[in-house]
Amino acid sequence: MSLKAVLFDMDGVIVDTEPLHRKAYFKTFNELEITVSEDLYTSFTGASTKRVCETLIHQFDLDHTHETIATIKRTHFKDYFYNDDEFDLIPGVRELIQHYYENGITLILASSATMTTINMVFEKFGLEKYFNGKISGADLKESKPHPEVFLLAAEMAGEPIENCMVIEDSTNGILAAHRANIFCAAYRSPHSKNQDYTLANTVVSDYEDLQLDKISKYF
Repeated sequence: MSLKAVLFDMDGVIVDTEPLHRKAYFKTFNELEITVSEDLYTSFTGASTKRVCETLIHQFDLDHTHETIATIKRTHFKDYFYNDDEFDLIPGVRELIQHYYENGITLILASSATMTTINMVFEKFGLEKYFNGKISGADLKESKPHPEVFLLAAEMAGEPIENCMVIEDSTNGILAAHRANIFCAAYRSPHSKNQDYTLANTVVSDYEDLQLDKISKYF
């Protein structure tokens, strides 16, 4: 048994798009002239844009369709995505990706984000050449914590699960890796709040700790 493939989650692991979504949503709320409390906004965590828009229509009695609101939000998100100076890769992740790539490790992206967002991130930061494949959970029947996305990613890598490692940052993602029986490294970012790392096989706060010589003891 040896490490042959690494399956990366994207949001919170490679980039943190949450602040951009937040800015885009609040700009949208302003345009709709509604006041969304922090509690209500927090309750949207992990929900699809469609569900958020439907909730807003219902809560604030809006006469927009969820498609219209989603379009406004997406336009703002794109604007922040390309123009917000603070938006960058998570510290150390590019070096880690290059390290695996140079050592012949197969890299697969397994994210709940839409393929559109995945492609935007890959294009903006020039990550395409490092990865052998990308899977969007948005295209699957089941989403994390269901293991489907990681089992498909292992299949895409052409490796048995015991030769794979997942890098995740969320409770649901870690649970999905656990249910897939794949070794899971949890990245504890300064931004992650209230995530449960209990089921992860190892927890790191610095990507240097996931270099091959440091994790060889597990494989």
